[in-house]
Amino acid sequence: MDRKTKETLAILISVSLLVNYVETMVVPAVPKIQEDFGTTSTLVAWVTSAFTIVGAAVSPVFGKLGDLYGKRKIYLLSMTFYTLAVVLAGFSPNIDFLIGARAIQGLGFAMFPLSLAIITDILPPEMVATAQGIISGTMGIGTALGLVVGAYIDQDLGWQYAFHIAFVISLILFFLALKLVPETGVRKKAVIDYIGFSTLTSGVILLLVYLTQESSWGWFSVSSLSLLLPGLALLVLFGWYETRAQSPVIELRLMRIRNVMVANLSGLISGIMILALFYGVIYYTQLPRPFGLGLDIISAGLTLAPSTLVMFVVGPLLGRMINRVGPKPILVFGSLVMIGGFYLMIVNRTTSLDVTLDTIVAMVGLLSLMIPIVNMISVSLPPEDRGVGIGMNTLIRNIGSSVGPVITTSIMSSYQGAYVLPFGGTYMVEIFPDSTAFDLIFAVGIIMAVVNIAVSLTTRNYRLGSRKVEEAKAPQVV
Repeated sequence: MDRKTKETLAILISVSLLVNYVETMVVPAVPKIQEDFGTTSTLVAWVTSAFTIVGAAVSPVFGKLGDLYGKRKIYLLSMTFYTLAVVLAGFSPNIDFLIGARAIQGLGFAMFPLSLAIITDILPPEMVATAQGIISGTMGIGTALGLVVGAYIDQDLGWQYAFHIAFVISLILFFLALKLVPETGVRKKAVIDYIGFSTLTSGVILLLVYLTQESSWGWFSVSSLSLLLPGLALLVLFGWYETRAQSPVIELRLMRIRNVMVANLSGLISGIMILALFYGVIYYTQLPRPFGLGLDIISAGLTLAPSTLVMFVVGPLLGRMINRVGPKPILVFGSLVMIGGFYLMIVNRTTSLDVTLDTIVAMVGLLSLMIPIVNMISVSLPPEDRGVGIGMNTLIRNIGSSVGPVITTSIMSSYQGAYVLPFGGTYMVEIFPDSTAFDLIFAVGIIMAVVNIAVSLTTRNYRLGSRKVEEAKAPQVV
């Protein structure tokens, strides 16, 4: 690997680390933001949802634009939106302004799939999986920093300073990216499919808002159906139109490539599992005993931090393993480890140390799914479709991530117990999710992992660097 490639890789890793840090450090700040702006819990939840929804919707769109106009150019455009939005968020005068800034920040989420596509373009095949493993592992260390460092900044300086500090780092990284990230890949000559872009983006946003608001509005309320039905209609229209468009946003024929289909199905299932795990652990650690561990926000973050740090170490190792054995065994292994992690959460969660060890197991399993999924998309698609392919996979994983909290909160609201507290000479009764709720949440995770094993077994295996790699990379219809 030459110096230029190393510099590019270092910048892409640093930016991914920053994004994961910023998006995690927002979480412990949400209660303080609600208090500062005197708003409702429903409205303040959009501080996190706005980023996720916009990010999911634009990932395939920006990926396609990267294929059309160059990945470097669109990567820098995405980074510009992100940097601008971070500084705006830190100076938000009200909750509506902050939510708007976070929505603009979501445009920067496309940096992650674009960086994976750039890496695939500039590195030899045998090094791609390792580099993807490092970038995917940044989710771990970035999450750990966000949960712990972000919580301390929020507590001691205020959530605004968390954004101010992130802006300074973003600005430095932007100028470094401007100087060091090269133009890569094969540009695709095509016209922009405006109808495809608008129907896909609108449909996805409506569907994700529906999933986000389900716990507040209910599955079939008028408000929910006013989002769900138009969203589904727009996605159906998108699918119909794309088969007829001269230059479609997503060439649906690519979905017929076996490993692309497997990666997208596994991505959807993995998205459900990761959010079921995170929501279950975060709620359980902070609920009062005997319903949970009774930890404060920082202590709960410290409980999760070791597992996320392990991801940064394990990621590159898994990347090297893919070169040797291929993605199929790693996907099956990851699913089995996830089963073990969820099972441990059912039978072994009495102390914070127990939960820490359980989540380490689960996060190793999760990373063992994420890296092969991304690698399969990168290897299976031609260079001119790589950006949109990785972006589409990111969208599908985010849809799964939106379903995970819906399942978790639905279970927690269905299985609850009473907690009696002395209050002013009398007693106050509070209702919390009980042990059965968390057992069921983690049982759902086990079921999802079993389903993922069945999906993984259909993978067409390959080993990068072997003589048969080109045969494995060739489009294979389902």
